[in-house]
Amino acid sequence: MKVAVCSQGDSLESKIDPRFGRSSHLIVFDTDTGDTQSFPNPSSSSAHGAAVATVQFLTSQGIEAVLARNIGPNAYSSLSAAGIVVYSPEGDTVKDALAAYKEGRLSKHSGATVRSHRGLSSGRRE
Repeated sequence: MKVAVCSQGDSLESKIDPRFGRSSHLIVFDTDTGDTQSFPNPSSSSAHGAAVATVQFLTSQGIEAVLARNIGPNAYSSLSAAGIVVYSPEGDTVKDALAAYKEGRLSKHSGATVRSHRGLSSGRRE
């Protein structure tokens, strides 16, 4: 199973990025092989639709679960439609979050945790 973590950097020691659609990086961990890959988020600077584009990228990578702090309504509905389960990460780093996931300590998000965002043109970031 492949699990993605929203990250501020490209390593397991990186801090968890509180944003989903505009997270700096996505760290992918394969629970079957123990392999880890880091991807710059291709949607991090998108003007609009970053969350949906991030979901499309995750789907193309075969992701089945995401560890993310803040999920807007578009992101949550897109992830749910793709069959990707969203968990609330524990700890400060990707390594902390993955350890908690492996130990079964994380709770699933049951819906959006933040309101909808309007992209970069509104002057706000997710």
